[in-house]
Amino acid sequence: MNKFIYRVQSFYKNHNLSQIRIRQPLYLNKFYSTNSEVAREYDTPIENIRNFSIIAHVDHGKSTLADRLLEITGAIEVNSGKQILDKLQVEKERGITVKAQTASVNYTYKGIKYLLNLIDTPGHVDFSAEVHRSLTPCQGVILIVDANDGVQAQTVANFHLAVKHNLVIVPVINKIDLKYANPDRVVNQLETLFDIKQSDVLKISAKLGTGVSKVLDAVVERIPPPDVCRDKPFRALIFDSWYEKYKGTILLIYIKEGSLSLKQHVVSMYNKKPYEVRTISLLRPSEEVVNKLFAGQIGCISCNLKSSNETIIGDTLHLKDYVTEPLLGFKAPKPMVFSGLYPIEKSEFEVLKTAIEKLILNDSSVTVAMETSVALGQGWRLGFLGLLHMEVFMQRLEQEYGAHSVVTTPSVTYKAKIFGKKNVKQYRTDMISFNNPANFPDPNIVEEFYEPMVLGTIIAPIEHIGTVMNLCFERRGIQQMTKDIGHNRTMFQFLLPLNEIIVDFHDVLKRVTSGYGTFDYEDSGYEPANIVKLNIALNGKVVEEFSTIVHASKARAIGRQICEKMLNILPRQMFEIAIQAIVSGKVLARENLKAYKKDVTAKLYGGDVTRRMKLLAQQAEGKKKMKMIGKICVPRETFINLLKK
Repeated sequence: MNKFIYRVQSFYKNHNLSQIRIRQPLYLNKFYSTNSEVAREYDTPIENIRNFSIIAHVDHGKSTLADRLLEITGAIEVNSGKQILDKLQVEKERGITVKAQTASVNYTYKGIKYLLNLIDTPGHVDFSAEVHRSLTPCQGVILIVDANDGVQAQTVANFHLAVKHNLVIVPVINKIDLKYANPDRVVNQLETLFDIKQSDVLKISAKLGTGVSKVLDAVVERIPPPDVCRDKPFRALIFDSWYEKYKGTILLIYIKEGSLSLKQHVVSMYNKKPYEVRTISLLRPSEEVVNKLFAGQIGCISCNLKSSNETIIGDTLHLKDYVTEPLLGFKAPKPMVFSGLYPIEKSEFEVLKTAIEKLILNDSSVTVAMETSVALGQGWRLGFLGLLHMEVFMQRLEQEYGAHSVVTTPSVTYKAKIFGKKNVKQYRTDMISFNNPANFPDPNIVEEFYEPMVLGTIIAPIEHIGTVMNLCFERRGIQQMTKDIGHNRTMFQFLLPLNEIIVDFHDVLKRVTSGYGTFDYEDSGYEPANIVKLNIALNGKVVEEFSTIVHASKARAIGRQICEKMLNILPRQMFEIAIQAIVSGKVLARENLKAYKKDVTAKLYGGDVTRRMKLLAQQAEGKKKMKMIGKICVPRETFINLLKK
């Protein structure tokens, strides 16, 4: 491409074609223009750089504040739209942030020009991995609290996460313009829970722009510049990636040491492969092409990555022929919820596979493993951080790539301690993990089962104490702590089985607390549990695809629900079908699906009643024989209707 441009320019010069204008293709202007207005270098001094994230509970105004900050710094025009950084269709439809977004903006404070790298983060607990990843390149955070709702469960979690990263916290109370706002009450909560001084708290209205400029001033004054070095060879941390149709894989990097220019070759410490840097850009928030990036900056690069397997979030990039050590990144998030994913039609397998590979580039917290089902064919076992995370992933899969799929009921990962004989005098134990009922081990060789637990934090009005506690006890919760945080609000902490909260716990909590209860959880390891495999049998034959893993105390209730559901979705046959829920050979629930029945006595027109009885007896005998030798045909749609969430 460069040789082509050189020849055109040489021809233009040698032939003195001063009156002829050669028009370059648009793609050449975009990627290879030497115009100083397009390709620049922003060599901002390290002491004038500030990297920070905006963190808060759901719907406390993170994205609205980000809009105001972008407007004040001139990155976007005033009234250019709501939630500029929420670019995904699913974010606009649901009104929540599900993907952290970065913007590099300029701000002049006391006559000095600063480069501010802003990262807007999600607020829902299912996307806590996005928050954790976004804090890696930061030296401070803006902690937003709603002036009406006060401190919520995710506020507590985000505060402790920022403290864990040793970040400077700028506390901000938002929505002071609301009719029932009570900033003083929220200030007292911050002081009680986090020991934050009243003088450090800023009070703003992100919607109206009141006091927002003071937030930028506080960022410059309180948050320190990044601890980086520009005199060493290039070294950077990959903390996000995504796929673009014409550029391929794009990497979002935080440069810790040195600088990076076009045409340089970088090496990934994960796969040891060298790549040529094709494009470099800053997010402002739209992409702006630059020639060079320096230590302390956050920017995007494309370097001809052809496969999603060639990159990993948290990996370190360095220059070719330079030996270096990996940067201290962050641990890969641990999936909490697993579900099967299958194409609706077998012919769509490759299309769905390509879509999944592209999407996991942008969502590294999803794990993928191949899986095969007798009923649904070849598919994948996907791991997610929560139920909302799973729903958003499936929605993005359909909206962004047009890939339709069948999703099975979510489950969690269990563990089992298997004992086996090593030799005559010594025994050994092995710990295995499984999240698919098909891999449930034989109870006869299991010493003990374990299920994942979480430490749940609930904040709710004091009048709902009894309701919240009853809900947690119904879900086999163990109370850890109850604390009055003032102003008619109570904070609970319960140790809960993960399997009991992944599907509908949050919705039920909102319902029983009239929408005022908030919930957040964190991993708390594994605890011994009495779990069993619940089998579903049709006329005594177990159908493995219908099996599920449940706690022994709830096996009968869940078995009854499945049998009743199958009674409505399983097509009738020419003979009666017994639907049974079985655990360890014991039938816990049963429903009978009636057979199609022909009126064999319709041709009779009187006479002895024994004739009628004889025909009915012959029909019953025939159906009995058919039931013994007949095979039950379960269509694929039945598996889909039962297995999908």
